[in-house]
Amino acid sequence: MADAVSQPDALPSPPRYMAYDRGPMPVAAMAADYQPGHLTTRHRHPHAQLLHAVHGVMVVGTDEGQWIVPPTRAIWVPGGTDHWIRMVGHVRMRTAYIRPDAAAGLPTRCTVLGVSPLLRELILAAIDIVPPYAPDSRDGRVMQLLLDEVVLLPALPLHLPHPADPALRRICAAILEMPDTPMTLADWARRVGIDGRTVQRRFARETGMTFGQWRQQARLLAALERLAAGVKVVEVALELGYQSPSAFAAMFRRQFGVPPSAFFR
Repeated sequence: MADAVSQPDALPSPPRYMAYDRGPMPVAAMAADYQPGHLTTRHRHPHAQLLHAVHGVMVVGTDEGQWIVPPTRAIWVPGGTDHWIRMVGHVRMRTAYIRPDAAAGLPTRCTVLGVSPLLRELILAAIDIVPPYAPDSRDGRVMQLLLDEVVLLPALPLHLPHPADPALRRICAAILEMPDTPMTLADWARRVGIDGRTVQRRFARETGMTFGQWRQQARLLAALERLAAGVKVVEVALELGYQSPSAFAAMFRRQFGVPPSAFFR
């Protein structure tokens, strides 16, 4: 009896997005659903990516920082940008891959955008469009209108930049780990062995923010994650070191224009 011939291991299937993120069409869109806590590995796409979740919250990270993306927002990730995504809650992601030369005026850096009702419907419509499509067809016009909306939408302050300086990165990592810490700039400066004024200058140079602004942004983004997970506003306020829920609500409204209880509506 002849020996059984061993079969080579099957090659892993390419990620599903590879059918969308490198084609010749200006825009191609797909849907994907994820369980709470799912983390995509570090990856990049040849085309730019417009990421939107119709349900759930995404935390998108790159080497430059991280962004919180609730259902009222989308994030633009330029082509060739290494990034990873952590899902908060059940996430129903709807994403469009956009060729870099598809339109003039497209963002050149990672940017959180407000999602208008029109853009939301255009993203949902784009998912049902199967490439290829003719530019002068109904499908082509839907995709062109989607591009027009992306160019017009305002950028929103949901970004937490990461400094390159090793000492500042240690400070930032500790604050992200303990956003309720009462440590002051002087305390952190002593911990890393750098003069406080030097720390402040480096923060401004590398993040475009003062230390206080960066810490406030870190706390607000941590608050968004907790609120998205269903934690009550009063608990979030106390967990993040605010003296009262009203102080937290006032800070939240100044940053986002609505109270925390209304942000995800």
